[in-house]
Amino acid sequence: MEGLFAKVDKIKPFYDLTYKVFMVICKLLLILDILITTMAVAGRYVSFIPDPAWSEEVVLTCMSYMAVLSAALAIRRRSHIRMTALDPYLPKGLVKFLDILADVAVLALALIMIVVGWRYATGLGAKGNYVSMPKVSRFWMYFPVPLAGVAMLVFELEALYGHVKGLLLKEEVEV
Repeated sequence: MEGLFAKVDKIKPFYDLTYKVFMVICKLLLILDILITTMAVAGRYVSFIPDPAWSEEVVLTCMSYMAVLSAALAIRRRSHIRMTALDPYLPKGLVKFLDILADVAVLALALIMIVVGWRYATGLGAKGNYVSMPKVSRFWMYFPVPLAGVAMLVFELEALYGHVKGLLLKEEVEV
């Protein structure tokens, strides 16, 4: 069994790369958000700095991406919101079961986000345009949901693999 896990462990660099890519995307979006907001605010008070009409919609779209992508990143670090106050008082087996159950539920949510989010992005989003940028499709406003769903799916698969590995290797050691 350990040989199988050793082979599967070789894809860990894929998870690391996925995490780094989404982290870089979040950082770039934050920088873009700050720059656009700074320009828009300064443009209201300084006459030679432009205050573009599109700034508010772009900033809100960037924030949407950052919110859902950073939530997906939190899954990998296991820093997302979860109830752990009672964990020390519960049997370890029950805590492990509840962790796996929570990961399965989040995995289901990731799949729903991919399917439904893609339908919205390609359906409702593709039919509309930004008010201040009529040539840009609202697809980009809805796209963060399926994108974050993909990231969540990847990180939840990694988490569930870790649970299975921990359970099976622990059982082998005990036997």
